Parts: sequence; C-alpha cells; structure tokens
Amino acid sequence: MSDTATDPRTIGTATAAPVLDIVIPVYNEEKDLAGCVRRLSAHLAEGFPFPARITIADNASTDATLAIAHALAAEYPGVRVLHLTAKGRGRALRTAWLDSDAEVLAYMDVDLSTDLNGLLPLVAPLISGHSDLAVGTRLSPRARVVRGPKREFISRGYNLILKAALRARFSDAQCGFKAIRADIARQLLPLVQDGEWFFDTELLVLSEHAGLRVHEVPVDWIDDPDSRVDIIDTARKDLRGIWRLARAMTTGALPLNELRRAIGREPLVDGVPRGMVGQVVRFAIVGAVSTVAYTALYLLWQPVVGPQLANFAALLITAIGNTAANRAFTFGVRGSARALAHHFQGLLIFGFGLLVTSGALFALHRWAPGVPVQWQLLSLVSANLVATLLRFVGLRWVFREGSIARR
Repeated sequence: MSDTATDPRTIGTATAAPVLDIVIPVYNEEKDLAGCVRRLSAHLAEGFPFPARITIADNASTDATLAIAHALAAEYPGVRVLHLTAKGRGRALRTAWLDSDAEVLAYMDVDLSTDLNGLLPLVAPLISGHSDLAVGTRLSPRARVVRGPKREFISRGYNLILKAALRARFSDAQCGFKAIRADIARQLLPLVQDGEWFFDTELLVLSEHAGLRVHEVPVDWIDDPDSRVDIIDTARKDLRGIWRLARAMTTGALPLNELRRAIGREPLVDGVPRGMVGQVVRFAIVGAVSTVAYTALYLLWQPVVGPQLANFAALLITAIGNTAANRAFTFGVRGSARALAHHFQGLLIFGFGLLVTSGALFALHRWAPGVPVQWQLLSLVSANLVATLLRFVGLRWVFREGSIARR
C-alpha cells in the first residue's frame, strides 16, 4: 500500500489496547473535527461500558485538519491520529482498521449525523461475539430520519439497485455508521477493492455472500446540509463498482468459498447441509418453470413424432436448461470452470428421468392403448416427480465443490 500512516502508539497517552476503536475519516474538515471529537469523547466518558479509542484518519487534507487532529490527540489520551497521503474514505478506513489492535472496529462520519445513542446497540452484538458486522440503517421503519426528498429518493433507489443486481439483503448501504469485528476485518478487507465511497457497499455485499451475520440498527439521523459529497460523481463510481462486483460474483473471481472456510462458516452439524432450505426453495422454482416448459414442448411435438420421441426431446432440452439454471440460481456456481463436466453429470441424471418417464409411457400404452394425451401428460408429470428427488440429491453432489450457500 502506498499510503503512509503515523504510528498510532506515538500519539496520545493511552497505551492499553481498547475493546472498541472508532475511526473518523476526514478530508478538509477543519470546521467540524474538533466539535465531533469533543462530543464523541464526552459520550464515551459518560458511562459507555467498554474501553474505547477515537482514531482520526486524515486522508490527504490540505487545510488545518491534520494540525487540529494532532492538537486533539495531545489533549485527549484516548485519541490517535493516522495521516494518509492519498484521498479516499475507504482507503482511510482500511488502513485504520488493519492497523488497529482493538477487538471491534467502527467508524462514523465527522458530522455526527447519527445519534450517538445508537453506538452501544451497534457494537454490543459484535463485542459479545453474536454478530460479525453491524450497520446503522436509515431506511428501517423504526429509524427516525430528517433529510430532503432528493437524498431520500437517491438513497432508496440505490439500495433497490443493490437488491436487484447483487441480491443484497441489508437495507442501507451508505449510512456512515458501521462496525466490524477485527478478526473478521482481517479476513475480509483484502477482498475489498474500492478505496472511496463504494467501500461500504462492497464490504457489506461480500459479508453477506460469505455467510457473515450482519446486525442492523435503526438510527436517528439528521442530514448535514453542508455535505461535500459530489452526488453525480459518487453515483457514477457506485454504478461502476456494482458492475465490477456483479461480474466478479458471476464469473467466480471472488474466493468466497475460501473465505467461508477461513472464518468458519461451515455446517453446524455434520450431515446437515449448509443452506439446504434455500436450495430446496430455489430448486422448486426452477423445477416448476422446467415442468411448464416440458409440458409445452411435449404437447407441441407429441402429435408429430409420437409420445416416446416427444418425451425424449422435451426432457432433454428442459434437462439442459434445468442444469444450467440450478447451477447458477440454486447452487450459486459461477464461471465456466467445470461447466462441461457439470452438464455431462446433469445428463447422467437426465438418463434416470428418461428411464422413469419412458417406462411410465410404456406401461400406460400397454394397459390403456389409445389413452388421451392429457392422461399421457399426467403420467409423465407424475413420473417426473419421482425422479425429482434423485435430481436434487444428484445436483447437490454435482455442485458440491462450487456451491455458495445462501442464508
């Protein structure tokens, strides 16, 4: 990393490692910094139950911000300063968090738009070990927020895009009020590429897809009318970040399985597969679509080529599509690696389905010659249901190495 940081142990008089390290990333904040630190220090001194430190992460300020930060560190024992030579909030947070010796790492914006009464609910689940990451949310029905309609629309629109493009489940990506366990941060931060405003979003998306437990805290939040965020430039970079992250997830470029193993997100009980319920639901959705497609193809071809050939063709086409859909949608396997092997194994499972359905047709025509096509179709669908259980078990085996379980 090209950024430089002042050794935090040389600034301030506190030497013991705190439980909580609160980072305040700043760039040219000479107006607000002192008030922020004094208010936060007073809050921590008024009965906050855990030892805490404030880290001012100055990223390339050109005004008096750094000098004010040093003065505050000299005045308050629990304040340290990091100075980076390059801009970027994400860059400042990554440097400060990886440099910290605290158990739990947090950050908040210098304007303190979020009510500090939310700090303890934010970090308590992390200190207890129950959760891995905690985020403030302004979009919960229980949050109390004061801001203009323009920023409200942008925020909600952005989070809807995240849900559609990245399957995000968290409600608010950009609230400047977050915390993470230090051991989790050391595993996760090397995978976060963005060093600016998209850092928060990328961190949260990776956390969810790695199976981390994300705790959301509804907050009281008042918009800062003096915000210097360039909304258009930030939106452009965020959309570019969403595209980069979606592509990496689709191609399998992110080592999420390795991360899961590193942080211990394996099955709680041997023999109880991870993510089974979600996989069953997604498998059923794919199966329903496949059944509709199979029915349409069989009804189209049966009058032309006869029952057995129509069954074979319809089953083959839908089996190929079913394997591809389950590979991506049900089991979360991305990229072209082993795709041909997966489809070949899927065709072996298709062979069992063909055997069952062809046998059902043979038996039906033997015992009831001239049966209407509706009864043929009912017999085939019933036979396919018998084969469905084997298909699910078989596909779990086929995709056992690359499967990304979802909560």
